[in-house]
This record gives sequence, structure tokens and C-alpha cells, in this order.
Amino acid sequence: MVASRLTVQVNLESEKDSIAQATNGKAEGNNAEDDENDEEEAEVGAPESEATKKKKKKKKKKKAGTASNNIDDISNGKIIQTEPPSIPVSKFFPNGNYPEGEICEYKNDNLKRITNEEKRYLDRMHHEDYNELRRAAEVHRQVRKYAQKTIKPGMTMIEICELIENGTRTLIEEKGLEAGIGFPTGCSLNHCAAHYTPNAGDKTVLQYDDVCKIDFGTHVNGRIVDCAFTLTFNPVYDKLKEAVKDATNTGIREAGIDVRLCDIGAAIQEVMESYEVEIKGKTYQVKPIRNLNGHSIRPYQIHAGKSVPIVKGGDQTMMEEGECFAIETFGSTGKGYVHEDGECSHYAKRHDVGHVPLRVAKAKSLLNTINKNFGTLPFCRRYLDRIGETKYALALKNLVDSGIVESYPPLVDNKGSYTAQFEHTLILRPTCKEVLSRGDDY
Repeated sequence: MVASRLTVQVNLESEKDSIAQATNGKAEGNNAEDDENDEEEAEVGAPESEATKKKKKKKKKKKAGTASNNIDDISNGKIIQTEPPSIPVSKFFPNGNYPEGEICEYKNDNLKRITNEEKRYLDRMHHEDYNELRRAAEVHRQVRKYAQKTIKPGMTMIEICELIENGTRTLIEEKGLEAGIGFPTGCSLNHCAAHYTPNAGDKTVLQYDDVCKIDFGTHVNGRIVDCAFTLTFNPVYDKLKEAVKDATNTGIREAGIDVRLCDIGAAIQEVMESYEVEIKGKTYQVKPIRNLNGHSIRPYQIHAGKSVPIVKGGDQTMMEEGECFAIETFGSTGKGYVHEDGECSHYAKRHDVGHVPLRVAKAKSLLNTINKNFGTLPFCRRYLDRIGETKYALALKNLVDSGIVESYPPLVDNKGSYTAQFEHTLILRPTCKEVLSRGDDY
């Protein structure tokens, strides 16, 4: 079942004030009623009474997406997300239960798992954990729905990232380390496959012929949903996107409890390399980028140790019950291999680092800021700017050189090539496989 649901039933009285406030109070003036209305006809032969003299009240039509429309929807028992999104997802689900992702059966032993009372009990025990992931996933779906129809050539990369990040902060009701952005918004272009987000002052503008990978994360109590898609405007790249989307769905289909990671990689490679694309009169076989992988996820740890290859011959380690994975694939018209290049923007405090003595006062201060605001979640320079940090370049370098913070420079294939990415987060529940971030879009 696809879980993308932007319109849901809610408690009318409890939510009306919340939506009016979320839409800047604009609804009051838009709910004017028509003064000229037809009178109700009294039943034939019945005595005339006050009830029969009451007028029907007709409401004026409102445009979709306006504040007044949202208030009307409350009256009808529904809420519709605004544009840009401004209503937290908690308002759509006042009972606190968020929709499941796509539920997939395991191969072979699924019937046993569904009917096994012990497995069902374990599922119930982890309901709260699943619910936090589902809340993060619902935020991702709603934010990306708006982003997909709003992002256009001519926008700067900073505008694109802020559009996504502001929506995420609002819809998830950002609260320190309890809920917020999972990692910096990636918007890597063309031959750059990953780890690019603009630093302050970056004036890069999205072009019609660009291939843009939008990779952003959401989290609730450190439970991260990592999900990505590729945006293009020139239809010449449609086949490239189709190849990578198909490969990602293959990885999702093959994933399961006790499945070897190397087998997933082999299946992904076979599917991706079956595609060819023609760009500017030249035909390319789509190549998986062999040194980029999917990965396991733990609370507050985006890369939790296990890698899901996208080519054959990888790790023979198995997936295990209860684990959460980001299944992502990258396809390229280039070499199918990336290297670091360009100005770094992505950083993360290492989760396994112990106490490291620091002699530079500014580095100590910056580390305290990182611990307070990000913990071990990845961050970027723009996020440091946003919380008021200044003149931190040397201090940040000191933390990287000391092994406390890891830097993640942009990863690029050969110049002139094009790369695409699709990604979903899934969890291997005791009874089934749940693709948390699945939506109507992909």
C-alpha cells in the first residue's frame, strides 16, 4: 500500500484554530457568506414556522490551496496541505499514528513470519520506533511533493535547498535533536553524483539541461529517513532516470532478512546495465557507480556499518531482522566511478570518537555547538551560519584534522558525464518488509 496521503480525516474542533494560525489568519476574510439565498419551501399543508423561514447559506467558492480553503476542508472533516507547505504533519494525524509505508512480503518464509505469534509480538513491541520513522517519512513525502512541482530552471541552488529545508523544519516541528533535518540537502548536478550542497555565496543556478539529484533526510528522535530522486527538465534524460529507478526498485525487491548484500548488488547491476541512453547523438550504456553504495541506518547514525553494493562481488554479510537500510543506486554515462573534487560542504561528527584533547579554544567552542545542535547527524556550513557561528573555518579544519569530525567532499565522475540517483529507506520488520519512504511519485 502506498502511504502518500496528504488529505486525512481529523477532529474538526481541535484542529480548526491550528490551521487558521498556520495559514496566517487569512481564512477569516475569505469565509464570507452569500447574503442572497433561497428560502426553504414549507411542506404542503403544514403550518408555517420559524424553521421553514430559515435561509440556506451558500459559501463562496475558494481557490484551491488558499487559507480559506483549508478552513472549509476542516468543516468537511479534511485538511489539505498549503503551498508552500506550512501545516505540521501532526495536524493530519491527531491520534499520533502515522501511515505505514509500502508493505512487502518476504520471499519463501513470509507466511510463517506473518502467522508466527512471536514475530507479531515483536512487531507490536517496536510500534513506537516504526511510528517515528513513519512520521519522518510522511514529512519527506509532503515536502518533496511541493519541491517536485516548484523547482524550476533559473532558481539558485541555495533557493532550492532552503525551500526543502524550511518545509522540513516546519512540517516535522523541528525541536533540537528530537526532530528535524536528517542531513544536508544534496542537490548534486550532472557529473557530480553526491555530497554537494551550496555553501554561503554559491551563485550556481539550475539550468534546463541539468541533471539534479535531490537527496534530503528527515528524522524523529534520530530515526532517519534517507530518500532521494533525480530532477530533469530535458526529456533526453528520461531513460537514464528510468534505469536508476528500476535498479533501486530491484534492490528493494531483493532486500530481506538473511539476504546476502552481494546478491543485492549483483541484481542491481544486471538491471542497470540492461539500459542504454542516447544523449546528443551518442549512445551510452548506463553504468552503476561502483564505489557508491546503499547503507544501514541506526539512530543518529546515517551510515551504520553495512554497505549495500550496487555491483556484483561485494560483501557476503547478510541483512538481519530489525535493521533499517537506505537502498540507493547511482547510474552514470561516464566511468561509473567517483572521486572527491570541489569545495567541501558536508561534515559529521564521528560516532565512535572518544575524548580528544583540543588546544584551540575556537575548536572547543565549535565542537560544543556541534554536539548541541547536530550530535552525530551530518551538517553543512550553511547550518553553522544559520545558528550564528562565524569565522569557524580554521576551527572546523582543526576538528577534521583531529579525527573528531569527518568531511565529505563532493563526489564526481568524469566531467561531461551525467549521473542519476534514486533512494528509499526500508525496515526489515519481523513480519514484513516496509518501504517507509515510498510514495505516489516513486
